[in-house]
Amino acid sequence: MVNLPNTLTVFRICLVPVLVVVLLTRTGGLFLGTAIFVLGVSTDYLDGYLARRRNEVTRLGILLDPIADKLLTTAAFLSLVEMNVVPAWVVVIIVGRELLVTGLRNVAAAKGVLIPASRWGKAKMGLQVAAIIVLLMSEAILWLRLVGFVLLCVAVLATVVSAVLYGKEFRRRVLTA
Repeated sequence: MVNLPNTLTVFRICLVPVLVVVLLTRTGGLFLGTAIFVLGVSTDYLDGYLARRRNEVTRLGILLDPIADKLLTTAAFLSLVEMNVVPAWVVVIIVGRELLVTGLRNVAAAKGVLIPASRWGKAKMGLQVAAIIVLLMSEAILWLRLVGFVLLCVAVLATVVSAVLYGKEFRRRVLTA
């Protein structure tokens, strides 16, 4: 169904290649890349708000929104690896968690069980977004590198904790049900 929230989600997906090109070719500079990322993240919050407020929650939106989120953050993290700002092993942990949780959610959904986003999952997303923004800006403002690294470490910790908690919830609601 075509509605404003779903259009915003598709727009966020379309921003992903633009973000990568801008960051990796340095076309327009890091500020433009950061602005594109912030715009993408903003559409995430806006599409959810509008879908609930306007009663336009659709199956398409429910399926596409988390994919759009993962594409945007993964593209930003992979760009930061290519820019030698973030170590690759950090991104492997983050992307691995996303694949694991998505897989668990899909298995649960096939059994008719919905495992919603947890507080830890939402905190993880917020920390990852903050870390990406600060690390992108640290390319121009060097003192932000330490702040970004600390945020990244906390984001990785939240990523691991949320993966463990999703695993426990999956075991409780799917495997032992």
